[in-house]
Amino acid sequence: MKSKRLCIFPKDVQCITGKSERYGRQLLADIKVYHKKKSHQFVTVYEFAAYCGLQVEEVLGYLD
Repeated sequence: MKSKRLCIFPKDVQCITGKSERYGRQLLADIKVYHKKKSHQFVTVYEFAAYCGLQVEEVLGYLD
């Protein structure tokens, strides 16, 4: 069974949105502020999907 990642990274955001990796870093930083996370904490796929208004299944499809 292939495991799926729980965390999302700027390169993943770039692949999903079609925007630059710099945009992905900024978006993840905005999500961390929104969820009151510290800088060393990760953003989960579920938090990213909820923030961007996407379905979790669609996001997980890009992380294969």
